[in-house]
Amino acid sequence: MLTLKVPKMTCGHCASTVTTAIKSVDADANIEIDLTKQHVTIKSSADTTALAAVLEEAGYPNELA
Repeated sequence: MLTLKVPKMTCGHCASTVTTAIKSVDADANIEIDLTKQHVTIKSSADTTALAAVLEEAGYPNELA
């Protein structure tokens, strides 16, 4: 399980973009988004570096929460 703080994730559209980006790496990922805390929790067998990188590529800088 990976929890990332994503400061630029502020609305439903952002959450949708983040979800789509993660699903492009692992279609079976379980994703929980908390817009209030700007956290995304990902349960996935994919490489954590790849998951963080795909969010960066989508325009969402992130860090471990």
